Amino acid sequence: MVNRGFSRRSLVIGLGLLMFWSWVGGEAGAQAPKSPPRVTAPSTPPPAATSGTAASSNASSTETKDASDADVVARAGAARLSGNDVRQIFMQMNTRDQAAVERDPRLLGQAVRAMLANQLVLKEAVAKKWDQQPAIAAQLDRIRQDAVIETYLRSISQPPDGYPAEAEIENAYEANKISFLVPRQFQLSQIVVLLAQGADKAAEDKANRKLEDIKKSLREPSANFAAIAARDSDDPEGAAKSGDLGLLREDQIRPEIRSQIFGLAVNGVSEPVRLEDGWHILKLVDTKPAYTRPLVEVRELLQQRLREERQTANRRRYVGKLIDESPVTINEIALSRLVEKPSSK
Repeated sequence: MVNRGFSRRSLVIGLGLLMFWSWVGGEAGAQAPKSPPRVTAPSTPPPAATSGTAASSNASSTETKDASDADVVARAGAARLSGNDVRQIFMQMNTRDQAAVERDPRLLGQAVRAMLANQLVLKEAVAKKWDQQPAIAAQLDRIRQDAVIETYLRSISQPPDGYPAEAEIENAYEANKISFLVPRQFQLSQIVVLLAQGADKAAEDKANRKLEDIKKSLREPSANFAAIAARDSDDPEGAAKSGDLGLLREDQIRPEIRSQIFGLAVNGVSEPVRLEDGWHILKLVDTKPAYTRPLVEVRELLQQRLREERQTANRRRYVGKLIDESPVTINEIALSRLVEKPSSK
């Protein structure tokens, strides 16, 4: 792949991208439109078929259910999805993916394609009685048992609706205030002169001549960094934005870049920085001091965390009570023999 320059993405360390793999699969996900950089949890996938009978029922439901053509929003052969089916898909997504879909409805289309593909595969598998093979049937039974256990434990460990109270949220905020600290931020622009590591002398001489010309242009009294970046930067994406990289947190910026911009005044321009893809000249456009996110901004997050912690504690307490009432005994000797390798004679 040709290196097209050092864009904002390669300058930033550790920025995740919104991943939609759980819903759309590898191929569809690769084709999905890119979302702004963010850290997400995979979405919760649609429930799997849990037994041979259930699989057959699921396979036929899209064909036999009484949905009028007006209500069908997607189809692939005999597989159909109604508006209600798609709403269910949307509701099963986590809040982050729901927000992404609201911004770009095409992502929901990718999920719908994956669901229709699943229905087609399931129909063919059931027609060939794949779900009735002993090993597959046993696996489906285990999946069913796990689903029953998990959903039951989730239902009996839910905290009450009023939890946590406002005072508990405020106490949690004060106790964890340091975790809501947002580091100092820097608004940067850059000019890139590409020069791959190990390039031949001709390429190196050409890059050095271009670098010197850019430095000369920047030293002129009326120099306009944005105009020079748009004209001369080897990063097409950055040049289209006149070199603008936007606002980046201190911990998102590569150490080689940080060491240059920390000593700059606002509107100052750095010396060229050599990275693996070439030379980078940075301009510090603005800075934003570190700050602590206020309670009003993180209240919902804290409320969710406290509920999750309480649910986990309730769950452990319930399981512990069952174990106390029905003590576990294990024949360790017999257990160890199950995994012993047969002796060779």
